[in-house]
Amino acid sequence: VVTLSLLMYPMLRSLALQLHSAVTGSYVSGTHSIAFINCLNEQIAKDIARAIMDKKLAAYVNILPKSSALYFWKGELEESTEILLLVKTRTSKIGELSNYVRSIHPFEIPEIISLPIDQGNPPYLKWIEESVPRD
Repeated sequence: VVTLSLLMYPMLRSLALQLHSAVTGSYVSGTHSIAFINCLNEQIAKDIARAIMDKKLAAYVNILPKSSALYFWKGELEESTEILLLVKTRTSKIGELSNYVRSIHPFEIPEIISLPIDQGNPPYLKWIEESVPRD
């Protein structure tokens, strides 16, 4: 019983938070996330952004201009320029988003990290909710 309860906890918590949000009309912190995805150049960034949008894995994708990057790769210090995508989506879609981007991204190990959205403009957060289908 304890094991079953622990396995069901995330699903039950999610349902409880959705019910609370629906009843009170309040935003539940962490319901949405911003994912950061690095790309080699602008064309790859646009292609990945469009693919994400076509799959309805995000409500909005910003393509930020070139930035310099320093990182260790295979024991060597590397320097490059990259384009950064900021992807606004449901937190529940992060796993699917990450899997999909890894399948189409040219990097061996693409940067795909996310942060939950704690607070924001309620109409904008509602728009994200309406733009990205539930699981």
